[in-house]
Amino acid sequence: MAEFLDLHGRTSKALRALADAAMRRHGLHVGQNYLLAALWERDGSTPGEVAAALNVTTPTVVKMADRMTTAGLLTRRRDDRDNRLVRLWLTDAGRALQKPVEAERRLIEEKVTAGLTETERESLLNALAKVNRAASELLSKPIDYGDSPNT
Repeated sequence: MAEFLDLHGRTSKALRALADAAMRRHGLHVGQNYLLAALWERDGSTPGEVAAALNVTTPTVVKMADRMTTAGLLTRRRDDRDNRLVRLWLTDAGRALQKPVEAERRLIEEKVTAGLTETERESLLNALAKVNRAASELLSKPIDYGDSPNT
């Protein structure tokens, strides 16, 4: 089923390009909307908590947070109870991006799925969720290629 991997790869690239262009219109760099979304859900998270939620490394979040602090979208403050921890807090500018960013993402989703029926949309989401679960499980353990023609 190599065609699935090829089509999925091309689709992912196209969707990423659409989303990135939309986020740039709001002054955001690649992936920063995900960090914002994590903080919209749980403002005051640590970089490690955000990294776990986004399935990325903590240094990735720290580097992104540096840029976003400079851009005025978030601030860093020491934890009130544990001075070793730093927490990320949205600024008014970071909070103000929630509605426009979420609207952009909805618009992209509506446009790219406009040719699908409601049933097809539901089936697509269900199938992608299953593929995502299977891929995540494979990432957590060594891959057994079984009777692969290359073994």
